[in-house]
Amino acid sequence: MSSYDDILHAAKSLSEEDRVHLVDSLIATLEPDDAAPLDDAFLAEVQRRSREYDAGRMEAIPWSEVKERAERRNRRQ
Repeated sequence: MSSYDDILHAAKSLSEEDRVHLVDSLIATLEPDDAAPLDDAFLAEVQRRSREYDAGRMEAIPWSEVKERAERRNRRQ
C-alpha cells in the first residue's frame, strides 16, 4: 500500500469533525494559484442552475441527502 493509501485509510477512520478539520487544513496549504480556475463553462452551468432554481423548475437537495448518496456511491466502489 502506498503512503497515500495509508494516509487516506487513516483519515477515513477519523471522526467527521476531524475529517472536516483535516480537509480545511489541507486546503489552506494550497497557494491561490494552485486552485483550479473556474472556467466559462462551469460558470455558465452555475448560472443556468441558479435560473432554474429561481424559476421553481428544480428543487434544492438537502446536504444530508447529497452526503448519503455520495457515501453509498463510495461504498459501491
